[in-house]
Amino acid sequence: MEDESINNSWEELLDQLEKLIGKRPADLNAVLFLIGVQELGTGPKRFSKEAKQDLMHIAVCRVLSLSGYYILEGYDKDGWPQWSLSKPVPHGDLLSQENFLKQHVIQYFESLLV
Repeated sequence: MEDESINNSWEELLDQLEKLIGKRPADLNAVLFLIGVQELGTGPKRFSKEAKQDLMHIAVCRVLSLSGYYILEGYDKDGWPQWSLSKPVPHGDLLSQENFLKQHVIQYFESLLV
């Protein structure tokens, strides 16, 4: 996906999320947090700072699993998904990494609509 196409799709996604949750997510981290909560499946509740970081990690693993970078190994005793890296994630500068993640987040939400 070209940068401009990613940015247009990203803005559309943020608009849709705003309609759905009543507040526009501030940034990529906020969207990753929402995905993490969705993937954990416990519903909205208060999370510690460490748990929020873990939720964002779950989200990154989940969205990158769409391209085979991570594989779901199972769930721990508390019901948290456990992922393993199956192939190296491409390196790049900060902007290219952000666009790479945004592209996968967009793909994640598109896959929910199918």
